[in-house]
Amino acid sequence: MNIDLRTKRDPDKTREALLQAAFGEIHRSGFQAASLEKILSTAGVTKGALYHHFPNKAALGYAVVDEVIKPFITERWIRPLDGANDPIQTIIDRLTDMADHTTAAAIELGCPLNNLMQEMSPVDEGFRQRLSAVGEAWQAGIARALARGQGRGTVRDDIDPAKTAGFLCAAYEGIVGTAKNAQSAELLRSNLEVLAEYLDGLRPPRGASVREPSTERRADPGLIV
Repeated sequence: MNIDLRTKRDPDKTREALLQAAFGEIHRSGFQAASLEKILSTAGVTKGALYHHFPNKAALGYAVVDEVIKPFITERWIRPLDGANDPIQTIIDRLTDMADHTTAAAIELGCPLNNLMQEMSPVDEGFRQRLSAVGEAWQAGIARALARGQGRGTVRDDIDPAKTAGFLCAAYEGIVGTAKNAQSAELLRSNLEVLAEYLDGLRPPRGASVREPSTERRADPGLIV
């Protein structure tokens, strides 16, 4: 009988290995074309170990969204904005870092969230709901940060935080998608620079003072994203 000793020793590590291997394979090939055999080979586990943790391929794909892609978006985009007094600069810094350090592989493969949205949302409701939840959380995080910036006087008062957050996420994904299609790092950098210029225009007029945080309760823009 074929026994996966690592599953018996440390099932959590086996499950994590499967998730990471699945993420890599899905990012390269898409979910529908992703090979379970390649995932098993990369993770170094048996098919029995796979089905011990995930009843089918769809369940594995859902877990990749919930446990790999969602935390990535949280760490890359939402957490840096938590408590940021100048959310515009924080977002610009993220865009600049991406423009300066994006690898050829990242250009080739594109954004894993956007890839799955395009591929799976029209054909699988489980994927659509999970991917939509990730996108909504991303937009809500930016919207909350912009609203706090308005309270501090670092973001113009005349913008709608929720609508602006939705536009920023859509613009970013469009930029990454067009760069992937063109296989062009230069196009990525150019479009990110234009998006950063747009963000810079969301600042209050020069000379406006930065305010101390308001004690007045503001509506949570995340509730209407």
